[in-house]
Amino acid sequence: MADIAILGIFAADVAFRASRLPIMGETLLGDGFALNPGGKGSNQAVAAARAGGSVAFCSKIGTDTFGDMAMATWSDAGVGFSGDRVADQPTGAAFIFLDSATGDNAIIVAPGAAGAISAADVDRWGDTIRAARVFVCQLEQPLDAAQHALQIARKAGVRTILNPAPAAELSDEMLALCDLVTPNESEAELLTGITVTGPDDAERAAKALIARGVGAVIVTLGAQGALFHDGARTLHVAARNAGPVVETTGAGDAFNGALAVALAEGRDMDAALTFANACAAISVTRAGAAPSMPDRSEIDALLDD
Repeated sequence: MADIAILGIFAADVAFRASRLPIMGETLLGDGFALNPGGKGSNQAVAAARAGGSVAFCSKIGTDTFGDMAMATWSDAGVGFSGDRVADQPTGAAFIFLDSATGDNAIIVAPGAAGAISAADVDRWGDTIRAARVFVCQLEQPLDAAQHALQIARKAGVRTILNPAPAAELSDEMLALCDLVTPNESEAELLTGITVTGPDDAERAAKALIARGVGAVIVTLGAQGALFHDGARTLHVAARNAGPVVETTGAGDAFNGALAVALAEGRDMDAALTFANACAAISVTRAGAAPSMPDRSEIDALLDD
């Protein structure tokens, strides 16, 4: 059994680089193309495993070429797959637009088989969740499945982390199951109605989420780092600089995966945030999502600088 259990989806990332998105009916010539493994849950599992964690990933994939890509990705990273392969549905895929000048992205995700993850599926994976020290999920699989998994983890005394991405409205009941919620600026705004442009706004949003029942909040702020608030104290950790930004795809997944590792290892929140920030900083200096995740030695080397 693994110290970190993650529920989420795998999606084959089909990434196109161009100067801008086309308008409806328009065709543009792009600057580049890549096919890489992705999906927020899978990315976080790869990030956690490469950062030194013992990781089990719970999901559903098809018995197709993209499913084979998923299995190879997890094997290479050291992720244990605790989910199912099904023959009647395809593996997920994602269209990713990458701005050639800035590396910023816009994404459309089709979850495929993972879009049908049910509470009954989660029950089959329950032993994996209960055996972990930290449980992580996002919102690319159905919400009822995510909520059921959080309930299983909470009942077992497992530390629960919800990365509320992609942004969605969530009930107070679901938020109350979360020891830690990790939105970015836009996700924090959707959940609270507070526009987040920096640490002060992030603190106000965090307080609003705690008022809804969340144990603690980390708002990730990109180049402005990350802000933690738990109702008693606020901690703002500046972003690390590991080199020129190539692509921001997967930065949040790198952060969440490394955060889970640090907390599973028993680090305090100050150290966990610093570790997660370093992992994310390295990831944005590389192209791709899962392929950009650094290994433990790289994170430690950046922290030792």
